[in-house]
Formats: sequence, C-alpha cells, structure tokens
Amino acid sequence: MGARRWTFYAVVAAIVLFIMLLGGGARLYTDWLWFQSLGYSNVFVTILLSDLGLRVAVGLLFFAFIFVNLLLTRRVVLEQGHITLQQENVIQLQDIPWKQILNNRIITLFFLAVSAVLAYMFSLSAAGDWVLLQKFLNPSSFGIADPIFGKDVGFYVFTLPFHIFLFNILFWSGIVTVLFVGIAYFISNPFQGLRGLLANSHVRTHLSGLLAFILLVKAWGYLLQQYLLLYSPRGVVFGPGYTDINGTLLAYRVLLILAVLAALAVIANIFLRRTGVLAYAVGGLIVVSLVLGLVYPALLQRFVVGPNELAREAPFIEHSIAFTRKAYNLDQVDRKAFPAGRTVDLDAIQANSETTSNIRLWDREPLQASYGQLQQIRTYYELKHIDVDRYTINGVYRQVMLAARELDQSRLPEQAKTWVNQRLIYTHGYGVAMSPVNEVTREGQPVFLLKDIPPKTDTDIHLERPEIYFGEATDNYVIVNTDQLEFNYPEGETNVHTTHAAADSGVTLGSILKRLVFAVALADYKIMLSTDVRPDSRILYYRNIRERVPKLAPFLMFDQDPYIVVNNGKLYWLWDAYTTTNMFPYAEPFQGRNNYIRNAVKVVVDAYTGDVDFYVAEPEDPLIRSFALIFPDMFKEIDEMPASLRAHIRYPVDLFKVQAEMYATYHMQNAAVFYNREDKWSLPTEIFGQEKRPVEPYYTIVRLPGEEAPEFVLIMPFTPHGRENMIGWMAARSDGEHYGNLLVYEMPKQSLVYGPMQVEARINQDQYISQQLTLWENRGTRVIRGNLLSIPIEDSLLYIEPIYLQAEDGRMPELRRVVLLHGERVVFEPDLPRALAAMFGTPGAPGAAPPPVTDPDAGPLDEVPVVRTMADLIEEANREYERAQERLREGDWSGYGAAISNLGRVLDELLKQAGQETQEVGSGRPYVFR
Repeated sequence: MGARRWTFYAVVAAIVLFIMLLGGGARLYTDWLWFQSLGYSNVFVTILLSDLGLRVAVGLLFFAFIFVNLLLTRRVVLEQGHITLQQENVIQLQDIPWKQILNNRIITLFFLAVSAVLAYMFSLSAAGDWVLLQKFLNPSSFGIADPIFGKDVGFYVFTLPFHIFLFNILFWSGIVTVLFVGIAYFISNPFQGLRGLLANSHVRTHLSGLLAFILLVKAWGYLLQQYLLLYSPRGVVFGPGYTDINGTLLAYRVLLILAVLAALAVIANIFLRRTGVLAYAVGGLIVVSLVLGLVYPALLQRFVVGPNELAREAPFIEHSIAFTRKAYNLDQVDRKAFPAGRTVDLDAIQANSETTSNIRLWDREPLQASYGQLQQIRTYYELKHIDVDRYTINGVYRQVMLAARELDQSRLPEQAKTWVNQRLIYTHGYGVAMSPVNEVTREGQPVFLLKDIPPKTDTDIHLERPEIYFGEATDNYVIVNTDQLEFNYPEGETNVHTTHAAADSGVTLGSILKRLVFAVALADYKIMLSTDVRPDSRILYYRNIRERVPKLAPFLMFDQDPYIVVNNGKLYWLWDAYTTTNMFPYAEPFQGRNNYIRNAVKVVVDAYTGDVDFYVAEPEDPLIRSFALIFPDMFKEIDEMPASLRAHIRYPVDLFKVQAEMYATYHMQNAAVFYNREDKWSLPTEIFGQEKRPVEPYYTIVRLPGEEAPEFVLIMPFTPHGRENMIGWMAARSDGEHYGNLLVYEMPKQSLVYGPMQVEARINQDQYISQQLTLWENRGTRVIRGNLLSIPIEDSLLYIEPIYLQAEDGRMPELRRVVLLHGERVVFEPDLPRALAAMFGTPGAPGAAPPPVTDPDAGPLDEVPVVRTMADLIEEANREYERAQERLREGDWSGYGAAISNLGRVLDELLKQAGQETQEVGSGRPYVFR
C-alpha cells in the first residue's frame, strides 16, 4: 500500500511539474510572438540569451567549482567510512548502516545531486543582472575623470558594477564550498575533532587551498572597495571626505597586501603543517581590518578633521558640487536676474496677451471630476488622467487639458461581464475630451474644444481614428477580427459596431496548436473552444502601456505621466523614459537611489495599433549610447519622429522635480557657503483645497523675459530655506530648438518678493474674500482653493488662484472665482479676463472696467430702467457677448472689460424685467447673496 501511495504522489508531482514547464514554455513562446509582432524580436533574443546565458554561466561555474571540490573529499570519506575505532565508549563506525552501503558511485551521484541543486539556487542570484553584463561588454566614455583615481566615469558606470558582481560570485562560491567540503570531511569521522581533521595531509592541503582562494578574492575585494569610497555617505557631502581618502583608503591598501600575504602563508602551511598558521593568517587580517578600518578613521575624524573641518573638507566639497551638478545636468543651467519688484500696466498686459490668455485656471483634480460627469458618457468609460499640452488651434497657440476616454471592463454591468463581451465585443475606448485651460461656462464648467461620441469640435483639430485599444486602463487581452462585431460607441439607445481594421495589430491566432499555446499561457481554455474565433483572428495582449513599454525596454526608467496626443486624426501616447545609474562618482543620490539621470528617450505608442517607437532625445548620453550598441535596431533618431508629433514633446515633470530639488542645494558652488548652507533654497508650499501641500511644477505658455515669442515652459518657484518669500524660479523650455534648456531667474536679495504661502496669507487676510469664502462654506458648499500660479510678465509676477465651489452632495466642482494678486492689490472676480480688467483698467477711462467693490454688505446693483423689450435685450446681450469674445481673442482687456460690463447691465435689466432677483453681477463687482 505504501509503495502505491508513493507511486501516486510521484505521478502527481510529475504532472504538476509538466504543467508548470508547459505554462512557462507557452508564456515564453507567446512573448516571442509578441516581440516579433512589434518588430523587436532581436531585443527579445538579446535579453533572453543574456539573462539565461549569464545564469547558466554562473550556475555552471559554481557547479564545476563545488563538484570538483566535493570529489576531492571522496577518498577521505571512503577511507574514514571503513575504519573501525576500538576505543572504549565510542560507537564503531562500521555498525552505522549508511556507512556500510557507501561506495565510489554512490558518493559521486550524491555529490552530483548536491552540486546541481546548489548551482541552480546560486544561478538564481544572477537573475536580472544581464544588464550589468551587456553594459560591461558595450561601455561608453563620459569624458570626465574622477579627481581621486583619475579614471573615466565610464569605468564606474559600466566596468566596476560587473567586477563587483564577479567578486560576489567568486567570494560566495568559496564560502559555500568551504562550508560543504568541511561538512563532508567532518561527517566522515565526527569524532576526531578539528585538530585530528587537519592532521590529515589531504584535508589540510584541500582546506588550505580553498582558504587561500578566498583570501585572494578578498584581496581583490579590497581593491574594488577603494573605488566604492567615491560613494561614501559619511562625510559632510556625498562622496569621499578627508577621512575616507587619508584613513579608509590607506586601510584598504594595507589590507589588500595583508590578504595576499595571508593567502601565501596559508599555501605555505601546506608544507609547514602548522595549524596555528591558519588561525594567525585569518585572525590577524580581521584584527588589522578592525584597527585600520574602524579605529584609525574614527581617531582621524575626531582629532584631525573635526577641529579644522571646513579647511580639510573644502576640496572634497568642491568635488561633490561639481559632480552632482554634472550628474543632473545642473551645470547647464542658465542663471539670470529677475527684478520682480516692478509692476506692470495695461499696455504690458496687452503686449503679453499670449501669456495671459493661456494662464491655467483648471486644476487636474476638479477638472477630472468635471470630465467624469460631463464626458464619461457611459459607466464603462473612464477618463483616467488629465494631461496638459499645447496645440495650434485655428491658428492660435493654446494650452489645453485633455483626457483619453478608455474602456474599463470592470465597470460593465454584472450581467454583461461574459467572456464574449470582455474578450470579443468590448475591446476599446473611444476618443478624448479636450478643453482650454482658462475658459469656463456660465455654469462654472470647462468649455470643450473636443467632446462627445462621436468626436465633435468647432476647431481645426480632427479625430478620424478615435479608437483606443492600448492605454492606461486597458489591462485585459482581447481578440479582434472574429465573427463577433466589436462595440465601437453608443448612439442614443443603440450601439454602433465595427470591425478591427488594423490588419497587422496583435498576433494571428492561426492554427489550433497556436490557440492551445495561448490558452495555456493565458490560462483561458475558452480561446480553444470559442467558435467565433477564426484562423485570421488576432489577439491583442500587454495592452496597458505601463506594462507594454517597460516589457520592451526594462533597462529604462519611466516617467509617472504618459500623455495622450491628437495628431493627424489619430491618437498617440507620448512617454518620457530615463537612463539612470547609481554609480556616478561623487554625485548625491535622489530619493536614496540613483545619482544620475537623463531624459534620453521619447516613447511613442499608437493607441490604435499598439506600435511602439523609441526616439533618442539625448544622443550625447553615454548610457543611451551603450544601450544603442546592445540593441542596434531598437532606437531611432529624434529627427525621425514626425514633426507634428515632435511639436508635442515636453520637458518631463519627474525629471524637472529631481533637478529642482537638487538645484535648491547645489546652486551654491562656493565650498564655504555650501558647508554652512548659507544660501540653501527650498521648494515652496501652497494651500490646495483646505490643506497645505508642496507646490507642483506647472506648465504654462509664457513669453520669457528677453524672448520674442511665447513658448511652452515648465515652472517651479523657490523660497529661501526656512522662509516664505520667493528667491527665484526655474523654467524648463519645451519648444523647438530651445527644448531642454533650463533657466533660473534669481530675485534680488535686498527686496521682498512674495512667495506662494505669503500670497495665500494675503488672500486669507483680505476681508472681503475671506468673508465670501466663509459665507459659501456656511451655505453648505465646499470651497476648493486651486493651485496658486506665479506667472512672469516681463519683469514682474502675477499670482493667480482659482476658487471652485462644490455642493456637499455633488461630485462636480464649479470654477466660480479667480483671485488675482499683483503688487499690493488683490481682486476677486468670476473669471480671469474680468480680474485683469479690474486690476489693470484705469477708472474713468473709456472702456475701462469699474473698480472692484470690496464691501461684503453691498446691496443689489442699481436698477436699470426697463425701456426695451425682452427680445431686444436678448439680442443686445448676444452682441455684447460676441464683442467680448472678439476682444478676448485680440488680447484687448480694456475692451473686453467694457463689453462684459455692458453685458452685465443688459442681463441685470433682462432679469429685472422678467421679475427675477439678480444673483450675479458684472465685471468688477462681487456676487450678492440674500
């Protein structure tokens, strides 16, 4: 019965193992087909062979090393296993059962099995290290020598990591082998003790040889540790300090020599046959390492460096500053003075109409809620992320916000979550919603440039291929070109269906065997059984771009925000990718990890076909040059990107945040100033909603000081450490030949320029604004304070903060007020044009806006006598509205303010005539609540 049970268990285990191997093989094959369908089969082969090749090489190396060493113990094990000890009270070894069955063949097979298992486990430690190997084989020069050892930075980035990898393999191979060899010798005769064991010349020779091997490898390790001092975190800056170079470096060099001498002493002991030599060699090395590696540097730091720290550390501080700035491209920052204390007038505002007409009033979170309510259309659609971009619309350069309308199958009604629906019918999202950043309807909602299903627009932006098969919310595989028509979009109470037209998208299922492989790989047997699937049907998988792109390029780091682009009637995803390393000498790491970053690659994904293209944006980056050698057919020149798409590349936020954070400290280039942190900057905070949080970088279209044309830039202000005033702001340029340029505008230190929190405080202290916000809150409405933007206009700054209102039981915020601050004035208006007119219009001048009313207890507006019919008033209101829009497009703020003021008076009269009370007032006047 027992034999049958064990046979049953063995069969079950064999079946499970077969299924596991079959599943792994199927997934490997489907991955190969997927890479091939995208034109990256060479990438798949390179990664697979590099990874498997390295793991096999490590496994074989370890197997050969430990197996040979275990075989060297075989003779002793056999000899000891047949010796009978006659001493009193000692068990006779010949009576131990396992000793009686030992022979040469059994021991060899046992050692072979042990070595194979250990080698497999050891090879797992090399999983994923294929990048180290390939970078070692395809290095590139940085053209920068480190100041300590004089080696090119490329040595530390490409060569040193693989040397460290080899050291770890050899050192731990020696340690594990000594352990198992020692166990083999010990269990062959456990009663003789260590001295008796080493009395055997064969055992002594063998263990001495292994110990010498470990000591020589350790000597190499001390050599490598010298270079790792360039990443020391112990000093006043990242990288080696005085103690590291004059204390620890000396220790490593002495220990290297001692380790070699200890290895020679151990080898000599083979002939000297003195047990104490082993103890002295190893023990002496440990004692010296403690004294030189710990005690001596500590004394040096305390008695030599401590009393004269700045003088001792100054050269090393300079090295750290220089290399950190190079690592983050901060040495290319163009520093300029920004007076900021000046005020602008109406002429300056009108001269910068491209800037003021593109100031972002909509923030992502409120707009996300509005998009979800207004443009989601059906519950199974999701507008997952709001993106910021710029387009030339009807000939005007405009900043817009947009979101892709993706299909989320998890939101289908429960009864609709069938296999046919989820795999064959509901396959894709549809279109985008797009709105300008600064326009708002009378209801406080965004004005859409592109909306609805099918896409509707009054602009020259057209979308002929709105289907989204690949995106950020498409996680499941689907099958297209089947006997089932795909759901395309809803139309009234019916649905419009379509067939998939991209014939080369995905992988053809073809034969029954191929379908079987996919059924196993995807763990879905219905792929085999479905009668709707044809031989020419195509399966689309890895559809989420956050999985799709990193699977093609796992050696790159990706930005957190891929963004959708409408281009030539199609939809594309643009995604920034970075080359990074943690081995740039002397450079301080960001987020505790990497200490070098470049936005070297721009990725383009076709939302319809899923095609992926990698464009090299920084060809001078040594890391991307290395990857281009490893994958010669993978990367394209940035000039090969279509010009219409290239117009949408932007400086990435993640990189900008890292650079801004590092620049806040590393703009100080004087060692003494840096040591004392005299001029350290900080990233500011603001109030969003009702909470204080860090200011996020923001895109805007602005004409930078001294430039002729407006451009799309990314901005981040700075404040002095521990204070709230603004000390400067950084801008990253994104347009044309200026792409990638970093500018820092520094404020005069002798004058006060308001920082974001100081502006927030001034808003809070404004009696009228604070009372209005409190009144709204008390009426059951949630007040959401939006992002505070600091917008440069010539040599001055405008501060703009939108105010949203949201009903307690509602989910759709409304943009109801804009706060504008400039100089000593604060205005609080329904929209930005009226705020600008109120701020810069001259009271009493023709076309000027009336001054803002700041009395919260002000009564209703003066009544306008009814002298015209309602039809006349409606017609006049339309004329004034059209005139206001025309003045807005022309950047004529005074004319716009006059038209809005006239419109307000007409609406007042219209409402009065209709017998209704006024709820809102015109430009320059507050809301009146009763």
